[in-house]
Amino acid sequence: MFNNVFNGKKVLVTGNTGFKGSWMCAWLTSLGAEVVGVSNRIPTEPSMFEALALDKKIKYIEADIRNLNLMIEIVATEKPDVLFHMAAQPIVADSYANPVDTFTTNVIGTTSLLEALRLSNHECYAVFITSDKCYENVEWTWGYRENDRLGGKDPYSASKAGSEIAIYSWFHSYFNQPNSKVKITSVRAGNVIGGGDWAPARIVPDCIRAWSENQPVEIRRPQATRPWQHVLEPISGYLRCAQELMSRPQELTGESFNFGPAADQSYTVLELLQEIAKNWDFPTNDEHFKVNTEGGFHEAGLLKLNCDKALHTLKWKPVLRFEEAARFTAEWYHKFYYNPDGLYQFTIDQIAEYAESAKNQQIAWAN
Repeated sequence: MFNNVFNGKKVLVTGNTGFKGSWMCAWLTSLGAEVVGVSNRIPTEPSMFEALALDKKIKYIEADIRNLNLMIEIVATEKPDVLFHMAAQPIVADSYANPVDTFTTNVIGTTSLLEALRLSNHECYAVFITSDKCYENVEWTWGYRENDRLGGKDPYSASKAGSEIAIYSWFHSYFNQPNSKVKITSVRAGNVIGGGDWAPARIVPDCIRAWSENQPVEIRRPQATRPWQHVLEPISGYLRCAQELMSRPQELTGESFNFGPAADQSYTVLELLQEIAKNWDFPTNDEHFKVNTEGGFHEAGLLKLNCDKALHTLKWKPVLRFEEAARFTAEWYHKFYYNPDGLYQFTIDQIAEYAESAKNQQIAWAN
């Protein structure tokens, strides 16, 4: 996988204790990387990071990415070969309640890592993860491209657009110079599902929490349509991006890439939960959903990404069909709640199954 480029490499992952960060660390450890994680806390209870005992498999540094001096010290000391910046305030609802915290984490935190890389200036290949919501959502039906306008009405979306603007600025001001040893890309994805997510105000974690207690789940917008994708899809893209950045640095540095499902893979919230429910053992035949249509904060409508650039430049494409993504998700949670022994190996086995499917489809990174 990935031409074995991560084996023996020191890889720094910010946000390593989060949902996507935990999956990234698990995959990197299986690839033979020496992983250093930086995060300010365990963000949820339960926590995938704790459930997999990842603190015993990686070096974990507890630190706030907004602390510029500390980020400078960590990057200068660790000198990672590869950096994945995943730390963020990721919840739209929380961004309304705590907009300043959202902006400082997502924008100032990003600039802290950028500045730490600039000052260290050792050879490093950095992938900065933002969000599909960095685009100004004008509610059109086709996918957003990497050169479409950035922006956002809600604090979360605006903060992600701000992160992208900072990345653009540091690249053109510092990393695009002949003496810079830092190569950098930004990547965008969204609507990710998968086992190990317990973030509040997200439909799948809310669903699983309710079902694990044999309770129906409350759905606020059952007909809301999203391009759902399993967490391993964008992570395979992030890893592929780093792999290609290492092999083609001058061509890819400064570029941005979208990672999302196929254009026809948009489904409603209700369809998603019904598909997950097919893979969940319910003790009774009671109703598993109830609808609450009361109003709340603004949420954008359908937002899809155009992933043609990743397809043509990185030879990346999604692996799982919608039904497979739902099955992977349900099976992981079912393992956690009802037979948690060996959960780390189960996670690695899911990664291996995903990679085998990618290999069978002759996707470049898997061969």
